[in-house]
Amino acid sequence: MPRQTLAAFADRLPIGDWRNSPVISFTPGRIKTEVLSGLTVALALVPEAVAFSFVAGVHPLVGLYAAFIVGLITAVFGGRPGMISGATGALAVVMVALVASHGVEYLFATVVLMGILQVLAGVFRLGKFIRLVPHPVMLGFVNGLAIVIFLAQLTQFQVPGPDDVKVWMTGLPLATMLGLVGLTMAIIWLMPKITTAVPAPLAGIAVIAGIVIFFGSDVPRVGDLASIEGGLPLFHIPTVPINLETLKIIFPFALILAAIGLIESLLTLNLVGEMTGTRGGASQECIAQGVSNTVTGFFGGMGGCAMIGQSMINVKSGGRTRLSGIAAALFLLAFILVASDMIEQIPLAALVGVMFMVVIGTFAWQSLKILRLIPLTDAMVMLLVTAVTVMSDLAIAVIVGVIVSALAYAWSNATRIHASMEETIEGTKVYRIEGPLFFGSADGFGEIFDPANDPKNVIVDFMNSRIVDQSALQAIEGLASKYEGHGKSLQLRHLSRDCHRLLNRAGQIMVDSDDDPDYGIAVEYDVRTGILGGGH
Repeated sequence: MPRQTLAAFADRLPIGDWRNSPVISFTPGRIKTEVLSGLTVALALVPEAVAFSFVAGVHPLVGLYAAFIVGLITAVFGGRPGMISGATGALAVVMVALVASHGVEYLFATVVLMGILQVLAGVFRLGKFIRLVPHPVMLGFVNGLAIVIFLAQLTQFQVPGPDDVKVWMTGLPLATMLGLVGLTMAIIWLMPKITTAVPAPLAGIAVIAGIVIFFGSDVPRVGDLASIEGGLPLFHIPTVPINLETLKIIFPFALILAAIGLIESLLTLNLVGEMTGTRGGASQECIAQGVSNTVTGFFGGMGGCAMIGQSMINVKSGGRTRLSGIAAALFLLAFILVASDMIEQIPLAALVGVMFMVVIGTFAWQSLKILRLIPLTDAMVMLLVTAVTVMSDLAIAVIVGVIVSALAYAWSNATRIHASMEETIEGTKVYRIEGPLFFGSADGFGEIFDPANDPKNVIVDFMNSRIVDQSALQAIEGLASKYEGHGKSLQLRHLSRDCHRLLNRAGQIMVDSDDDPDYGIAVEYDVRTGILGGGH
């Protein structure tokens, strides 16, 4: 298809991102890499989906169906090729309370509503606000997530004890498990130095599985978690009463799940973009996540979002296109339908080894080196986000990090406001304001002036300042009242057009001219009369 025709076709699509990604030719070698990357991801998805199903209190197939459906739809329509989505622990810990109190049917209804909310977030382009996440928050996010992934793997070193209580391995079983994990990690590290024909994680899983099966080693395997055998997911309308009472029950959960899912997905979108050097669409990802969760709710799945661990496996294995994500979803379905017996024989040690290598690759080690070099506030935010991620939840950690960063930024700007003063030969005193005027600096702004002792005419020059919000307007009005009370005139200079609009909204009389600049040409505004003067 000619490029001009292709461009015209893409412009008609509601969500098209082909121009945001590098052109990759689907040669036989590329197709093989993508398919094998997908296979590696699918193998790593199985124990994760089963484990998160247990966390949520649902049958393992509910998590596996979610991993398949969410993974497939987001792979086809998502905002960035190469990302992997599925059932996640961040969502599962929220779902458990709903399942325990109202049952799994209410969970399916909640997932449908969750998806609708995410679609609306994409339609209204709310995903763009992910750009407000500062870099220290991103570093804290990936570091915390790496620690969470590491801690999640430690459960594989536990075995059923008396009364089915989990106890830690000891002796030979522990030594065998650690040895297999270490061998898997060594294979993954060495494999790229020998050949790139096969993804290193897949080679590690295959070699360890072969050793264990050949020698008949008694080690924990995927089948020890649960059987993954099942059929095709079937369409199923959640059997819940369709009334206001149901909505009151599911809406709070749906809103929280939608927010957590989008935050984790959009941060993963940015992280994968940094690794692959590609751009992606945040709004498109929101819509894809929403559609996938809505469909999942109607097919008996627990819902999901982007998975940073599996996305890292895919990228490290060479997956760069949508084919790898599609292959991962289809392989996962094949495991459920026809290959469950084979997959259940894979030793958990091999998958733990793969995830440990993901932890090493995910953790931002350079952040430890720069911790003493960056501003103290940024270092504290990074450590805070890491700690909250480990102790609570990824979404809460990011929100806390953004709030603390915003407050620190506001405080920094609040302390920057000051003024230089001079008197003209006519006896007019001029205050030249430096720094933004907003809620944080409004008190400091008022302390600059001396209405009782200033001359009759006073000019406030905002050439190097900005009027930002309602608090700033209140500060100006309060200052004007003080000068008016002393029978003195106050004028404002160098107000930009957006400042004019703010003053208009505050009820002041403003007259904008076509030649009024954004900044640079002085204008006068008499606060007492509400009259805007000409340029100077």
